[in-house]
Amino acid sequence: MHFAHLIVPLQTIMRYFITFSYDGGRYHGWQIQPNGDSVQARLQEALSTLLREDICVTGAGRTDTGVHARMMVAHFDTLTMDNGQWTMEDLAYKLNRLLPQDIAVQKVERVSDEMHARFSAKSRMYRYYIHTAKDPFCRAYSCEIHYPLDFGKMNEAARLLLAYEDFGAFCKSGADVKTTLCEVMRAEWVQTSPSTWYFEIRANRFLRNMVRAVVGTLIDVGRGRLSLEDFKKVIERKKRTEAGESMPGHALFLEDIVYGL
Repeated sequence: MHFAHLIVPLQTIMRYFITFSYDGGRYHGWQIQPNGDSVQARLQEALSTLLREDICVTGAGRTDTGVHARMMVAHFDTLTMDNGQWTMEDLAYKLNRLLPQDIAVQKVERVSDEMHARFSAKSRMYRYYIHTAKDPFCRAYSCEIHYPLDFGKMNEAARLLLAYEDFGAFCKSGADVKTTLCEVMRAEWVQTSPSTWYFEIRANRFLRNMVRAVVGTLIDVGRGRLSLEDFKKVIERKKRTEAGESMPGHALFLEDIVYGL
């Protein structure tokens, strides 16, 4: 008796990275929420529909409500791509047809099973945008500020961040984190026009709400409310109540993620 016709080809679970961007204005952040729309939910729904299996995506990080990403990376595992039905270019194209206009996929790529969108990332870079004159074309993606700011002092304070590793002062109260240690590699205010600036910060990891709290505290330095010594004390005391206010989320962008690919 021959059983060759009963042999089922062995399928292999494969891991893929998906690189995409999104306007976070109408989402309750990246992570799936019980009572709000999220980017993760939209991406999972689209992948599951196309691949006809339950897909779970893991992001490189979590952006809060209203925060945007010019570059976000997530990984997912699937059997479907192994059968030759899809190419990675096809999947990216179909995803863009299915996803809403405020989420755009740039590429899908096969990676090794050991790669992890979050834990394999070497660094992430955010920018926080502000403008100092009323501008109808900036208002949706930049924070309007009208009081005078000393950007020289703000950059002096920003450089101090590179000398520290514990940023508990800028972590949202009650956040579920095992450690508040981060390695900040770059922190600088950059002027792009007479009335527009952005704060750029790169680190190996970020705490919840960290960038917006850092920006709020640096603005207190720029307004003369905090001296450089005061700023150092805020970091060293590690108390969120001593740092500045958390700035609005609509002006914050996740801009870049680096992997050791």
